[in-house]
Amino acid sequence: MSNEDAGAFTDRLIDIRRRLHANPELSGEEYETTAAIREWLRQAGIRIADYPLRTGLVAEIGGQYGGPVVALRADIDALPVAEETGLPFASRRPGVMHACGHDFHTAALIGAAALLKRREPELAGTVRLLFQPAEEKAKGAAQVIESGALEGVRAVFGLHNKPDLPVGAIGIKPGPIMAAADGFAVEVDGKGTHAAMPEAGLDPLVTAAHIVTALQSIVSRNVSSLDSAVVSVTRLSAGASWNVISDKAILDGTIRTFDEGVRTEVRRRFEQVVDGVAAAFGTTARTRWTGGPPPVVNDARWARVAARAAEAAGLEVVAPKPSPAGEDFALYLKQAPGVFAFLGTSGPHEWHHPAFDVDESALPLAASYLAAVAGEALDELAAAGGAGEGEKQDDAAAGGVRV
Repeated sequence: MSNEDAGAFTDRLIDIRRRLHANPELSGEEYETTAAIREWLRQAGIRIADYPLRTGLVAEIGGQYGGPVVALRADIDALPVAEETGLPFASRRPGVMHACGHDFHTAALIGAAALLKRREPELAGTVRLLFQPAEEKAKGAAQVIESGALEGVRAVFGLHNKPDLPVGAIGIKPGPIMAAADGFAVEVDGKGTHAAMPEAGLDPLVTAAHIVTALQSIVSRNVSSLDSAVVSVTRLSAGASWNVISDKAILDGTIRTFDEGVRTEVRRRFEQVVDGVAAAFGTTARTRWTGGPPPVVNDARWARVAARAAEAAGLEVVAPKPSPAGEDFALYLKQAPGVFAFLGTSGPHEWHHPAFDVDESALPLAASYLAAVAGEALDELAAAGGAGEGEKQDDAAAGGVRV
């Protein structure tokens, strides 16, 4: 690609990203976003695949001569955040913002589609493009899987912008890279009474306070120092008056883990602590779980392929720190091996901040990486006969372009 073409390509991706940024839509409501993506792909001559999705869409490139199938994924939804960037293309929808950079991811995948379309006759199989809705509610990946869009996929790849990595760097590692994200709510039932006569009741707030303290022992005394976990109580509520002991207290929060065994053990101990403390104070307690996505665990073989593709795309490969945030890309990795990468965007704020932004010079790098890793993966699979090594998680894993 000439410098002139490269400049036009970058400008087009920036324009797409800014259009998406100005018109964000919440999880499950991405109708206009889906329509815009469909039109941009149509203009580039990319075929839309027929999968039953209410929002989001699937497209395909290649496959005229058979061969394996690999998938690339971008999430398309926004967050219920009031934007405070002051950008000229800031959100036009009050209280809704692309505060996690999904506009960046979508524009990058559209760019990758254009690059792949240009070399379509050379592709050793099919690249399936997953424009996924509802990642922020951890529902979209399941919807895509239920639609059948992962059927036949041999490897799947995605990325997330990373504000604390510089533009030009990409974080790729085998093993866990993002955490399982589970939510909990605990209801403690006691017996209400006058605040001046606590002996006449059973104070659920005192019980809840002791539960909060006791829960902190789970990580320090039940999780190996070689593993990691987070147990955070983020809200505790009880009562409505200063002189009344309530009959109920509620506490909720989140647990983050990087290993399924640790995840199971932490939840088991959590329930034991809650039940035991409640019983010690003569109260009862019930724990309700909101199961989030499992940990994102990269396949070792495909991490090597991804690193090779990243270097070919002009990126510096670094070993990233795993993030305790959750990602429903993990569900795809239960269907097919693959890699989730962190792409440096030199951002001023972390994800979900009202002044979150990305350095747009990273857009063509992201597009080039996605196109390169899809091509490398197809070549690898074709050379191996489309199957074999890497079909299961590696045990060691932990001219111009018109868009």
